Amino acid sequence: PTKRTLWLQAVDLERKHGTATSLDEVLEAASERLPRTEIFWLVRAKEKWLAGAVDESRSILTEAFKANPDSEPVWLAAVKLEWETGEIERARVLLARARERAPTARIYMKSALLERECRRFDEALELLEEGLRKYPTFAKMYMMGGQICSEDLTKDQIHLDRTRKFYQRGLQNCPNSVVLWCLASQLEERVAEYRSGSANAGVTKARSLLELARLKNAKNPELWLEAIRLERRAGNEKLAVSLMARALQECPTSGLLLAENISTSPRVEQKSKSADAIKRRPDDPRVIAAVAALFASERKHEKARKWYERAVKLDPDVGDSWAKWYAFELDAGKKEGREDLKQRCVAAEPKHGELWCRVSKAMPNRRKSTAEHLEAAAQNILATMQKLN
Repeated sequence: PTKRTLWLQAVDLERKHGTATSLDEVLEAASERLPRTEIFWLVRAKEKWLAGAVDESRSILTEAFKANPDSEPVWLAAVKLEWETGEIERARVLLARARERAPTARIYMKSALLERECRRFDEALELLEEGLRKYPTFAKMYMMGGQICSEDLTKDQIHLDRTRKFYQRGLQNCPNSVVLWCLASQLEERVAEYRSGSANAGVTKARSLLELARLKNAKNPELWLEAIRLERRAGNEKLAVSLMARALQECPTSGLLLAENISTSPRVEQKSKSADAIKRRPDDPRVIAAVAALFASERKHEKARKWYERAVKLDPDVGDSWAKWYAFELDAGKKEGREDLKQRCVAAEPKHGELWCRVSKAMPNRRKSTAEHLEAAAQNILATMQKLN
């Protein structure tokens, strides 16, 4: 009766074969027997919330608090419930209490995110500074600080400098954060937007930042890819090609680089690049999706479908595979097939993928559903394809 794995199996069984009532009964019993195991409280509260019983969900989380007063997941679940149901003031109060009673880096980050969403940027930045004093190696807070200064505030020299400071401090404390290096480089690439220097000077500084990043983080495919794309955006195609060759020497089995190499090579080379990539990484969903896209571009629709199917089965959590397949069906498929694919994606609830995260984490899309993220990501892919054609 007090074995966690047995209760988890019972919950799984009810979810697959039982009713909402029987699932709730098992979750209630599990919470009573194992009150310090947060997962049962959290799943039960989520099931109630999804069924529209917000008050019941709230009271389950209140009981969870009594058993787990210092639990970060319980605090954040309670905040999410209020936030998602539009009770912003309640969420704000809960976060303030959490910062007093169970402060963690994630609590500070969610506190700042709430204020950012409410467009209270000064309060968001204050919370980030307070959080960073306590957790100076939590990279995501530097990222959010830089993004608020560069995306939400006016593009001028003052905010350019503030953004730079966030990223510089972040890189001093988190030199292995690849995302911070990429954000710092992209900021320098765009200095002309802040009326601070020429685009060429920006690219030069961005390039040297990425070189430094690769010195500190050897054999990192994401940093190589950012450097390759920087040169492409700047129109230096030959340099991009030679960087890709060096990148694949250093990271010969990187699915990320192999997939990019397929999609950016001249058409006559794409088949041989695909064969090489499959030999090196036969089970990488990014490689498989890139091969599927190649079949799609050749109008080999059934082959493309088969390879997209393989990509989403290999890792259903990669949203980019779903988005590429859905974009293909929008372009070449039937309505029924699209709807079925959309439902499968919603059931899989993907959370990762470069394009998927860019779309789902964009501030205007934070409250949107998986289906809406899929539509937006697919439209993004189709718009890029139209530009290339």
